[in-house]
Order: sequence, then C-alpha cells, then structure tokens
Amino acid sequence: MRSLLLRLYGAFTTVVQPLVRRKLRRRAVAEPGYGVAVEERFGYYDDATTGEGQCWVHAVSLGETRAAAILIGELRRQYPGIPILLTHGTATGREEGAKLLQPGDTQVWQPWDMPGAVQRFLDRFQPRIGVLMETEVWPEMAAACAERRIPLVLANARLNEKSLAAAERLGWLARPAYSALAAVWAQTEADAHRLVSLGAKVAGIYGNLKFDASPDARQLAAAVTLRERLPRPMVVLASSRDGEERMLLDVLRRFGATSPVPPEQGAIRSIAKRVHDVQWMIVPRHPQRFDEVAALIESEGFAVARRSAAGEPSDAEIWLGDSLGEMALYYGLADVALLGGSFEPLGGQNLIEPAACGCPVIMGPSTFNFAEAAQLSLAAGASLRVENMEQAVTAALKLVENPERRAAMAEAALAFSSSNRGAAERTAVAVLAIAQAADPVVTEAAPLEDSKAEPTLD
Repeated sequence: MRSLLLRLYGAFTTVVQPLVRRKLRRRAVAEPGYGVAVEERFGYYDDATTGEGQCWVHAVSLGETRAAAILIGELRRQYPGIPILLTHGTATGREEGAKLLQPGDTQVWQPWDMPGAVQRFLDRFQPRIGVLMETEVWPEMAAACAERRIPLVLANARLNEKSLAAAERLGWLARPAYSALAAVWAQTEADAHRLVSLGAKVAGIYGNLKFDASPDARQLAAAVTLRERLPRPMVVLASSRDGEERMLLDVLRRFGATSPVPPEQGAIRSIAKRVHDVQWMIVPRHPQRFDEVAALIESEGFAVARRSAAGEPSDAEIWLGDSLGEMALYYGLADVALLGGSFEPLGGQNLIEPAACGCPVIMGPSTFNFAEAAQLSLAAGASLRVENMEQAVTAALKLVENPERRAAMAEAALAFSSSNRGAAERTAVAVLAIAQAADPVVTEAAPLEDSKAEPTLD
C-alpha cells in the first residue's frame, strides 16, 4: 500500500502538469525537438506506437544516451534481436537515441512522473525490465514498477555528494524510490557507498560504461588528414559550459591574442607570440548555445570560423565546433584539450572520451561527475589539473611546446582508456539474468558474435 507522502507527491506532480506543458512550449521555441510528440510525456500515444515485453532503457540526455548505446550494443551482442524500448527526457538525447533503433524497437519520451502518465506508459508497453541510466530515479515510476513486479534497475550508477545531500533532504521520497529498485550497479566504490546510504541494493561495482566505447575510426582518420593542413598546433576547450568560453577569451585577450605581434621584444611579449602560435577552438556542450557562443567570440574582438559554415581549417583566431557527433574529430585534431564543465562548479564533462582518442587533457578544479576517472587519469599521467583558466592556458602552451611530454601523455591516455574496459559485458549479463528470472519467456543469451562492431563514442 502506498504511503500518504507518495500519494501527496503524485497529487502534486499531477497538479503542476500545466506548468510542465508551458515549459515545454517555451523550450521548443529554441529547440524544436521539445515540441515533438509532447503527449507522449503524459502517457498518450498514437496507434502506431506499439511494443510489449521489451527491454526498456531510459537515457535522459545526450551523455546518458551515449552510455546507453554501449550497453544496448552489448545486450544485442549477447542476446541478438532483443527488442528495445528507449526513452529520453531531452531533445538531444532523443535525437541521439534515434540512431540506435532497429526493427522491433520503440522510442518515446519518458512519462512525466505523475500516476496517470506512468500507469498509461506501463499499460501500453509492459516492459520485461527497466534499465535507468546513471542517475534517473523517479518516485512514482519506481513505486509503480514495484507494484507490477517489473524489475527496475539502475545501471552505470553515480551519485555525487551534492546529489546525495539533495536526496537526503527529500529522504521521504528518495529512500523509498531507491529501495524499490531491483538492483544497482555503481561506477565506483564511493558511488556505491552513497547509493547504499539511500537504501539502494548495490549488486556490483562495475566501472564506467563509457570506457567500453571506441572513437569513430572515420572521424579519427579525417582528423589525421585535416591535421596535415593545420598551420599551427591546436588547443580545444571541449564540451564547454556557460561562462567557460568567456573565461578562455578573457585570458587570451589579456595574453595579447587579439593584438598584432611585433618581432620578439623580450619576455614581456613572448606570451602573446606563444598564444598566436596556437589555433584555439571552442566546442560548446549544448547545441542551443552555438549561436550565442559565436556572438560572444565576435563581441570579444576575435574572428570566428564555424565548423558548420567553413568545414575546412581557416585563418580565424577561434574555431567554433558547432556540430553534433564529431567529438572524435575534434579530439583527433587537438594537441591538448581543456575539459569543459571543470572550470565552473559543474563537475566536469566526459574525460574518458578524449583519453580514448589519445588526447592529453587539462582539467579544472571541478570534476565530481567523473571523480574516480579523474583521479585515475591523473595517476596514469594522461591529464593535468589546474586551478583556473589562466593556469590551463599556460599549461596548454607548455605542452604544445614540449612534443615529447605531449606524446607520453597521449600514450598514457590510450593505456588508461583500454585498461578500464569491461563494464558493458558485466552489466549486460546482469540485466539479462534479472530479466530472465522475472520472466521465463526471456531465454538464455545466444552465443556471442565476435563479428559485431564495437559501439562508438559519437
């Protein structure tokens, strides 16, 4: 029987439904993807949207969808033909997820966490198992799945200290939700301890799925070709977040990047020449900010060339990587990457991706989203940590001028990436075992097919 508090939560999420609809309408103005199939978010589907007994995988946004792609690839390898129900919460996640679909799969929005929408979702699809990626645990959905005896699991699970504190403040909701999960497979031991403190049944510490992805080989090959035409070494601020682009531009301007550089006049001018001898590139994390960042670069006095317009290298002071799914190309072009999300208190973006491309990384102080990976990367010699953007630019310049150290870091990055693989296979085995135990119709996994291609990072 449901607690009074959970029923009150359900009543609240139902009452605020009009506000959710209004937010989606506003978001769709900037990102049209949010205006697609809106009624799915409230449990209403057209007749063509079918599928029962599938393996449901929920990947809220772009990063989780890329992790889900790795797991789905391994599930298909172990159980060829397994039907997938894929859900998302963001437009970028849904767009990326569409690339994963095969005949027999279904893709819809994750339902808003109110009783009516959740019940309609489960009535329509009746999944054999639900796999939530990384962090997405909703009280109503967890309770409804438990009532229907649909095993709901959390894969590639992570929980940082900030999120734990927030969950503890809402413990009356969070603890029953985490306790209702059939199993949780954590990325790290620290994540496992935090999840257990919320009542989660941690069944294993499997590492990060993202280590099992391989960079797009075609993009890396294209990067090799483009690098031959680059007049200067390149440093990329990768997956940058709001505020970080201005930080970089401020440092470059103070270092003299927008001023003509006369012949060398001692140490006072040397930093300006060193900055001019590097090609700088910015790749924003979110596509809706591409135009905003381009305008910012120009307003700060820099000439900008956009990947979407120029395509090929140009003489512009700043290149803007305004394309989706080309991070392997950007990392392949870069001599050094500055890790976006780590120079603001945002926890850092994926540092496993540049490591797999053999790209040395300089990270700022905030990497709590990838805390263990950051520590392992530093210990392996694949990355450096600095306290601010000025130190990052200075460190990048030193690396650019030291090819021997840069090559050693690139080699260490590749070794760091390859030594941490295996989470995908372990997780897929565990998912299929739980699905089979819950529903005897799920047969044992078919023999592995070694000819299957590895999932890619992009």
